Amino acid sequence: MSATRQKGAADRGLIAPTDWKRPSVRWSTRIAHGLLLACLAIAGLGPMLWLLKAATTPTQDTLRQPMALWPNGFDFANLVEAWTRVEIDKYFFNTVALAAGSWAVQLLVAATGGFALAVLRPRIGKVLSGAVLATLFVPSVVLLVPLYLTVLDPPLLGTSLLNTFWAVWLPAGASAFNVLLMQRFFANLPREIFEAAKVDGAGPYRLFWSIVLPMSRPIIGVVSVFAVIASWKDFLWPMLVLPDPNLQPLSVRLPILQQYVELDVFLAALAISSLIPIALFLVFQRMFLGGASLGGAIKG
Repeated sequence: MSATRQKGAADRGLIAPTDWKRPSVRWSTRIAHGLLLACLAIAGLGPMLWLLKAATTPTQDTLRQPMALWPNGFDFANLVEAWTRVEIDKYFFNTVALAAGSWAVQLLVAATGGFALAVLRPRIGKVLSGAVLATLFVPSVVLLVPLYLTVLDPPLLGTSLLNTFWAVWLPAGASAFNVLLMQRFFANLPREIFEAAKVDGAGPYRLFWSIVLPMSRPIIGVVSVFAVIASWKDFLWPMLVLPDPNLQPLSVRLPILQQYVELDVFLAALAISSLIPIALFLVFQRMFLGGASLGGAIKG
């Protein structure tokens, strides 16, 4: 009887089953669902599709008929000119290098920190978790000046990190959100597996590398997407620590280049800079959607 009630509660929705059998209710609901899906698609994909269209459209056509679909044909020369004459290729590879390094540092810190807090469980683990959580309440603007002074004169190194990618990579690792995200996921993993591995003689390093990481692909995908997109769109910090134009990423150089290039070339450069985040999400979308609920623990 209880199972029947639970099933009925799970199937219950805004529209009763008896009303759903009526053709007028069923078709009106499907039409409303279709319209809602179309509106979401236009709102989500519309700007990106327009950008791709404008990147292959001459400037005059974009200004005169911004919503027309290539009234005078395609102009793929915009993409070539943006890649070569404006040197988007150099800034593009700078952005890729910054994003790759930030991703590696963030993943290393988040995985090891979450593993230590959730699996190893030191005596002061709750204090450390509270300290990490407390940093989320500190505005990032407040930390800007102390962090810049630290990069300008880092302790023990004796040399400034300005105009080096390390000035972006190292601060990116201090992401309390990613550490707590990893900690919560690791805490949901079955501890019976960890205990069995310890009985078999596995130490902390073997436990982390051979047991925890292979079980954590969903959350690794989530953290990867967050880390790369955050680095890809970051503007203020790279502008401060990378004053050399030859080292700056697209997020810093594109606003400066806008006043020197034509509109169609600038839009082509924007389209090129948008390809990596879109491709990244398409590659990791299954991991991202699978790990977003943080319910990836194996149930016995």
